[in-house]
Amino acid sequence: MPVFVEVALPVPLRRNFSYRVKDEQQTGLQIGLRVKVPFGPQQLIGLITAITDSCDLAPQQIKSVTAVLDDAPLLPDSLYKLTLWAARYYFTSQGQMLSQALPVALRKGLEAAPQAVIEYHLSQQGRSADSSVLKRAPAQKKLYELLLDGPITQDNFTTQALSKPALKALEQKQWIERQQKPLSHDLSWRQQLVMNESPHKLNKQQAVAVAVLTQQQGFHCTLLEGITGSGKTEVYLTLLETILKQGKQALILVPEIGLTPQTINRFKRRFEVNVAVIHSGLTDNQRLEAWRQARVGEAAIIIGTRSALFTPMAFPGLIILDEEHDSSFKQQEGVRYHARDLAVMRGHLEDIQVVLGSATPSLETLQNALSGRYHHLELSERAGAAQKVKQGIIDITSQPLKAGLSTSLINEMRMHLDAGNQVLLFLNRRGFAPALLCHECGHLHECDRCDAFFTVHQGLNEICCHHCGNQYAIPRQCHECGSTMLMGHGLGTEQLELELIKLFPNYPVVRIDRDTTRRKGSLEQQLQGIHMGKYKILVGTQMLAKGHHFPDVTLVGLLDVDGALFSADFRAPERFGQLYTQVSGRAGRADKPGKVLLQTHQSDNPILRDLLKRGYGEFARSQLKERQQALLPPAWHMVLIRAEAHLAEDADAFLARASELLPQDKDFEIIGPIPAPLDRKAGKYRRQLILQAKSRQRLQTEFERVLGQIEQIPEGKKCRWNIDRDPQDLM
Repeated sequence: MPVFVEVALPVPLRRNFSYRVKDEQQTGLQIGLRVKVPFGPQQLIGLITAITDSCDLAPQQIKSVTAVLDDAPLLPDSLYKLTLWAARYYFTSQGQMLSQALPVALRKGLEAAPQAVIEYHLSQQGRSADSSVLKRAPAQKKLYELLLDGPITQDNFTTQALSKPALKALEQKQWIERQQKPLSHDLSWRQQLVMNESPHKLNKQQAVAVAVLTQQQGFHCTLLEGITGSGKTEVYLTLLETILKQGKQALILVPEIGLTPQTINRFKRRFEVNVAVIHSGLTDNQRLEAWRQARVGEAAIIIGTRSALFTPMAFPGLIILDEEHDSSFKQQEGVRYHARDLAVMRGHLEDIQVVLGSATPSLETLQNALSGRYHHLELSERAGAAQKVKQGIIDITSQPLKAGLSTSLINEMRMHLDAGNQVLLFLNRRGFAPALLCHECGHLHECDRCDAFFTVHQGLNEICCHHCGNQYAIPRQCHECGSTMLMGHGLGTEQLELELIKLFPNYPVVRIDRDTTRRKGSLEQQLQGIHMGKYKILVGTQMLAKGHHFPDVTLVGLLDVDGALFSADFRAPERFGQLYTQVSGRAGRADKPGKVLLQTHQSDNPILRDLLKRGYGEFARSQLKERQQALLPPAWHMVLIRAEAHLAEDADAFLARASELLPQDKDFEIIGPIPAPLDRKAGKYRRQLILQAKSRQRLQTEFERVLGQIEQIPEGKKCRWNIDRDPQDLM
């Protein structure tokens, strides 16, 4: 009896592919196993989604499965269902969504669960050998001395940075022998939870929040809205203690790799358990190891960025999303899923609790909390002895500025620095200057592939486009008039750092942005330096704004936020409110009082005034009303189709044809095709089509109905296009 399988492959075609299974491969065949199959000229790895005994294709068209890679499904049933649901919701292929859910090493075909561990022991010959012959081979000597204490496993090589060539040399001398040891999983934390430190005393609001959260059984989604410094992490830790004592695991998602070191340390300080870490800064093998530990239940706590959402848990108990408003939870390329929405769905499928924490909740989550779909808990007092921050506006219209700093801000900085405190300056532009200007003819040097100006990076001696990565050495002459009087126009973090060193020679400055944290471990070193008081002035972009706890920072200055008040994106006021609140939340977190100063040309701006006067909570609620009146998300639901092509008319024609296939009435609106705010990027013209509907269900059915037809539009072959459900970025 012939057997056929349907396989989901990581290709953008929205369908699965049929293959024949050879007789010897049929034992133990089940849905969810990985298989290696021929696809065109290459071999791909996919997952089985169905097993049948018939196939519609002609016999000569059907290829056979090359190999079956697993003997049990990799993903538990709940995660398998989640990926299929997500593939449908985000209009992508099952194969692409399933491969998102697996670590890269498994997509390449590595073993999901090694059956045995290889241990290295000293042989009889090695024990009786004379180690003085290794005098000139320090790596071999180090390894030999370690082996005298006991056997070493493969893992020790990565954790203790031992040398593989030294191992080979000792094996050739026959001093070392390999032994296979069956794998055992240490699940002792489930019987006896060991605490490393006693919990802090909770204030009244924190205690109420913990009491509500620990009483909930089964699936519940809760928004924990706590002002910056109100001790949300302490609430998580107390809740975690209850969950871990029940022998269940917890998954904690944070927006940035930069936040993982401090989060891990907080959890390791409190609990003596295995913490698995998953983010893009690790090697494929390190991520696979963390995934395995979570899957068998060895890791009690899993901490990671967006992609860690799909980590299987043997004993699921809780999912926490910290800083849930952060836009980096939304993937911007490939499969454009939102980790927050999928986390809530996963909690629902696994029947466990989901906690979304933020000082500045996104309007989507806020609406769900206010309408009663989510529970809503508020923390409105700062934890411990921390006091409320003083706020002030410095109007810089027609004031002389020194590297973007007004005299009053410089004087204020002097006072705080002389008192022995730290100062944080926030400027959301990396590089030396945002543009290169010719002083004679006024020409601004523009990227030849984008509608954007080159940013000057003085330290690297180059001009670079932050949109497409295009870079050149800084030109000596103006491209228009040949003048040599070229200067940086505007202000970037690099220039600000150099100016501050001149202004405050006695106070060390540290700059934290994507340029200074490229090297592995450099961010941890810089953060450690800040905590030890090595640096007094902190300059940084968004990376410094999120979740960090700097007890000695008493003054925060925001240098140039006017750009955020005027933007083509309807989410700009919300983003600005979140950013301002998060940055100002870095001041006065311990027992020292804090102050926030904002430099602006727009001191009368209503958005700004509203935010400073009433705080983010009230500001967000009024923004929510505005969105409802304007019929924008979250009141209505949105899908964005982007198309880019070398000729603008190709992209326009494709989107115009697509829009004709969809209905238009009072509950379903089509806007476009219109140029994207950044019209040309990396040499291609960008156009977009926005679809909005009052009901999410209707948007889903209408779009699914025409998706097949849209893919057949001939103009689609001349451009690259993608679908973005619930888009976060309209640029």
